[in-house]
Amino acid sequence: MKRLPLFALLVTLASLVPAAGQTSAPQRPSAAASAGPAKVAVIAFQAAVSQTNEFQRDFADLQKKYDPRRQQLKALSDQIDTLTKQLQDQGQQLGEEERMSRTRALDDKKKQLDRDTQDAQSDFQGDLQQLINGVAAKVGALMTDYAQKQGYTLVLDAGDQQNATVLYAVPSTDITKTIIDAYNLKSGVSAPPPESPGAGQPGGANQPGVDAPQPQPAAH
Repeated sequence: MKRLPLFALLVTLASLVPAAGQTSAPQRPSAAASAGPAKVAVIAFQAAVSQTNEFQRDFADLQKKYDPRRQQLKALSDQIDTLTKQLQDQGQQLGEEERMSRTRALDDKKKQLDRDTQDAQSDFQGDLQQLINGVAAKVGALMTDYAQKQGYTLVLDAGDQQNATVLYAVPSTDITKTIIDAYNLKSGVSAPPPESPGAGQPGGANQPGVDAPQPQPAAH
């Protein structure tokens, strides 16, 4: 029986979380604002969210919250490995009844590990989705306000690798760092220490995916 992957690497769970597409969406510019020459900016929205001090702090806290459950799952997995090895080494020396009893006990522990792993994954995904939605909504709102004040008529997500909407952009049009710095200043959250989980590695393999909020039709 093949066991489910352990919950030991929380970053793996992060990659399983659905993209935060339900966040508050920026409004499209009005017809009056669109009358002049187009002014376009690009942003790597996933990086803008995951590089904020607030997200990195809360993501590290979330990992710490689930560390006891990770340790419990690892202990149970180690116990299963030990019992499996004992059964393999001693199987020929055991009576039929004893061997069947140990086999049933081992199967029960494997089923328990599978259930506990799935429960931990589900709980972690729910908490992570809530974290993503909260920060992405606020970053999206700040981005919208900045774009309107700067007179941008269009902001494209340069970090969307699936849709590849931006094939080329000059560096001066990238507002990602500007939005990150503005958000950090507004939130007042200090940068996490370098040793914190995920610190200094935003948008990398250990960070959850985040989709940019989708524009909605402007109110008439």
